[in-house]
Amino acid sequence: MISGVTAAEELVLDYDPVWRSEFLELGNELRRALGTAALRIDHIGSTAVPGLAAKPIVDVQISVPSLEPVDGYRPAIESCGFEWQADNPELTKRYFREVPPRKRTHLHVRRGGSFDEQFALLFRDYLRAHHERATAYAAVKRSVAHLLVTDRSAYVDAKGPFIWEMIREADEWAQRTGWEPGPSDA
Repeated sequence: MISGVTAAEELVLDYDPVWRSEFLELGNELRRALGTAALRIDHIGSTAVPGLAAKPIVDVQISVPSLEPVDGYRPAIESCGFEWQADNPELTKRYFREVPPRKRTHLHVRRGGSFDEQFALLFRDYLRAHHERATAYAAVKRSVAHLLVTDRSAYVDAKGPFIWEMIREADEWAQRTGWEPGPSDA
């Protein structure tokens, strides 16, 4: 433990530029394995926003033409050291997790052009463009980090109102600017 910092607060760390490098290495590995089966491969989540405090878990979004059949992309992803979490309750994505000894990583496979795919990209891009909102989000995450020790769902729920407020702001920003996702990250 860092002096004066609880174990829970250590789970939300200051931004580390190595997260971008970790994504690029993994994104390129996934691109080689998936080829044209992946429409996009993007770094999403808090580790994708320079300066934003985050849990040190890189989130990757892989956009595919269709979620089914899973076997159209599953073997390629598994060949990179990930395992399909077939019991994931979210029906708008397929979720893969690292197989040890690979570092903790979350892979979210979503249908290209879907609301969920766009939501993740818009949220990331809005925070990248609005440092003051990213700073406020970091403060919220740190204030509820103690929940990570005992109840990860409570941590997610506690951030919810702030996230939905930012999504509303991000949508307004997208409407004003004509936001569209840039090119794929990998």
